[in-house]
Parts: sequence; structure tokens; C-alpha cells
Amino acid sequence: MSVNSKRNSVAALRGWQRLEFAVWFAGVFTDGQTTVTPDQFRRFSAAVPFWVSLGFVPLVWLSALWGGWWFMLAVAYGWWAFTLIDFITGLNVENPDTETPVTDLFWYRLITLIWFPIQFATIFGVLWVLAQGALPWWEQLGVVFGLGVMTGVIGIVYAHELLHQKTAIERWLADLLLASVLYSHFRSEHLLVHHRYVGTPRDPVTARYNEGFISYFFRVLRDCPPSAFRAEAAMLKRKGLPWWHRSNPFWRFAALQGAMLALAAAIGGWWGLLLFVFQAAVAFWHLELTNYIEHYGLTRRYLGNGKYEPVRPHHSWNASHAASNWLMINLQRHSDHHYKPDRRFPLLQTYDETAAPQLPYGYPALTTLAMCPPLFRRYMNPRVKAWRRQFYPDIEDWADYTSHATPMPKGAS
Repeated sequence: MSVNSKRNSVAALRGWQRLEFAVWFAGVFTDGQTTVTPDQFRRFSAAVPFWVSLGFVPLVWLSALWGGWWFMLAVAYGWWAFTLIDFITGLNVENPDTETPVTDLFWYRLITLIWFPIQFATIFGVLWVLAQGALPWWEQLGVVFGLGVMTGVIGIVYAHELLHQKTAIERWLADLLLASVLYSHFRSEHLLVHHRYVGTPRDPVTARYNEGFISYFFRVLRDCPPSAFRAEAAMLKRKGLPWWHRSNPFWRFAALQGAMLALAAAIGGWWGLLLFVFQAAVAFWHLELTNYIEHYGLTRRYLGNGKYEPVRPHHSWNASHAASNWLMINLQRHSDHHYKPDRRFPLLQTYDETAAPQLPYGYPALTTLAMCPPLFRRYMNPRVKAWRRQFYPDIEDWADYTSHATPMPKGAS
């Protein structure tokens, strides 16, 4: 064997050893093996569809580099592509084993863990490219609109998954993702208010029956930040601490958002700062479109004395569409998410129409429809009425539920 052949063989062997070590170090193989077993490959291949979020990144960069109408690629990817794919893939009504150990969920979790550096680099990298001035201002707005579709459809959804977890690193990643879209209060509002009071007058995020999205959007922008702050202050008060105590997460929220704004200004000046804010607005607009349809018109029964019935699967709209659930990491299995909020997204269950109301299409299609309130109401109001007849046939007067005029839950801040 020649010297070059020996060198090539040694280099190939070392490369393979480094690859095996990297795979082992990543924690994929918890049984001590360094070879891929059929079961490990099955877990990997089952998780791969949930990595479709990465498709946004090259589309956003293409629009930043080429300008023009290229930004519509990212918009189409987030709004329409997966609705079309849903027609091909259909529904996924299989339910995973809820006792699956977290070590088997590595490839599912990994995409949520690496998304913040990807999003951070994309946001501020794009701002740097735009700051070079190669594109006119209206094309820059188009680029940033597409960027906001990515940070809203993916970034906030991943932050939602992470903020529900108990590990410090996951919660910090959630805070960083939310700060990059200037919506940090969402963590407090979601955990302390929405999940506790969904379907009651205390929850601003529960869309009222017949409420159009435009009025809903401005209502939650007005009501949610002070609602989240009151919830945090009330929790501190129960611990005997003032609202200004350093443990109030709003101090961290302000610092992180301030750092993001400062970095945007440092990269692009005032125009860069405005572009960053526009990106954030597009992102949380997408979040609230999703929030709007998740519980539209659904309420919990008032039991008297400030008490409401427990949260059940039928208090959220469920959607089992396969492709759009890949994009939004099973967020559409929302009935189970509210029923079991600490369940990680790969293990969320789906329900049939006897247990939870069903959306006829996935979130991308319904959020697009929600942008036209008259059409949305015409489409969804009959479904809300059918839900009322199915789950609450004994309630004849829905006036107070419709206007959220039932009493506040006992102990609500």
C-alpha cells in the first residue's frame, strides 16, 4: 500500500471516529452503543418532519440578497405551502405513548434548542445586509415582513414549547426568543393567566364569540401586558415581596428587549431599529392570529361562587392535520396541550369530534381566513353553535358567555 493510501485510510478512520464521538457526545445514544440501531434510526426519521422550519432560513436570505418579490417565498412557505401539503398528507390521528422517556425525544427537542442562535443570526444578519443600502426602502420592508413571518410562525411557537419546560436552559431560550420579537410578557401571561383562566372573563386571550380579529388584536395588545404584570405582582405578594423585587421577571424582560433594540440600532441606526420593530410586530401579529382561533367562542361553564369547571379537551379547537403540525410542532393538538400543559410536543394526543371540537383545516389556513373577519365569522360561528349544542345542551341563554359577562374567577388578580 502506498504512503498516500495509508494516509487517506488513517484520515478516513479518524474522521469516522470523530463523527461517532460527536454523535455519542450529543446524547443520542443513551445505551452506550456507538452504532446506529434500527430503533434509533426510527426515532430520528420520525422527528425529521418537524425540522421543516429550517426551510424558512434560505428563503429569508434569498429575499435579503435579491430583493424584489422574493420575500413572498417566505410568506408563501408560512401561509399556504403547508395548507396545500395538508391536502396530500391528510390527518394524523395516531397517538404516541405518553410514557415515552425524554431521552427518546432528543431529535424532536434539538430543533427547539438550536432555533434561537439560528433566529438571532438571521434577524441581525439580515439587518446588517439591509444596512448596506443595496435595496430600496420598500423592498427592505418586504424582506423584514418575510422575516417576521418566520419569527412569528416558528420562533414564538418554539418559545411557547420551551417556556412550558422545567429546565433553566429551555426557559432561558424561550425568554431570548420572545425578546427578539419584543413580546417577553407572553411568558407570564401564558403561564399565569391563559392556562389558568382560559375560557373565562379573566383571560384576555380567549377570543369572544363574534369578535373580529382586528378588534381582538388591539384588545390583547392593550390588556395582556398589564394582565401579565398583575399576575407576577400577585405571585410576589403571596411570597411577601413587593412588585419591584429583583425576582420579578419583568426586569429580565426589559433588559433582554432593551439589548435587542440596542443591537438593532447599532447595526442599522434608526432605520435598522424601525425594521427590527416591524419584524417583531409581524411576529406577534402571527402569534395573536393563532391565539385568536385556538379558543374562538369557547367558554367554560360557570359553577357559581366564582368557580368554573376544570379545563377539558373540548375547551380548545383541535386540528390533526399532519403537515401543518410538522410546521408548528403539534401546536394544533391544542386540546391536549391545555389538558396536559407539561406534556412535550412529540407526545401530545389528538382527539376525535366526540371529545373536542375539530377545525376543518390547519392553523395556516384558518389564520389566513381570520384576516377577513366577516368570512371567518360566517365560517366559524355555526361551528361554535354546534359545539354549544353538543357539549352544553342544557344551557339555553348564552348571552353572558358570549360577552364574557360571567363573574370573574375566584382569586383572579
